[in-house]
This record gives sequence, structure tokens and C-alpha cells, in this order.
Amino acid sequence: MPTDNLVPANEFCISHHAEISFIHSLHESGLIDMVIIDKTGFIPADQLSQLEKLVRFHYEMDINLEGIETITHLLQQLELIQDEIIRLRNRLRLYELTE
Repeated sequence: MPTDNLVPANEFCISHHAEISFIHSLHESGLIDMVIIDKTGFIPADQLSQLEKLVRFHYEMDINLEGIETITHLLQQLELIQDEIIRLRNRLRLYELTE
């Protein structure tokens, strides 16, 4: 399998001073995706910004895994609500323009 868009998890951990066990915990809890190739964990490149945010939560803000799961869930809920507000505003503009 090509690893063009994959970053080795151990290299990410070295560059971000994170423990590989923490990355595995994030993967096991479903917060990030990880691909295993030849017993080596790889992180998809499109997940790096999310992973960096989660690492900052844990190491800089001292938030445990359960707290990170809660924060992530709330942020996803907030994003859904914001999308709904945008859709409703767009519908409302349609009615305002026809009057």
C-alpha cells in the first residue's frame, strides 16, 4: 500500500514530543484514524491538524482522554449547529427577497 499521504506515527510523536501510547489511545477511542502497515502505525495526512489539536489539549492543557472525547463531541455538535444556522439564514434570505 502506498504511504504517500501517510505520516509514520512514531515520527509524529518524536516531532511533537508525544507518547505513541497516547496516539494509540486516540485511535482506539475513535478520535483519529490510523493505518497499520507492516506493524507500523501511520496517520493520514488529512488528520494531522486534528491530531495536533488533540495533542495540545493533552500535553499543554493537561486534559485527559475522557475530557478530550467530550470536547471533541461538543465541538462537533457546535459545528453542526453552526451549519444549521447558515442553512436557515439562507432560507430566510430567499423569503426576504421575494417580498
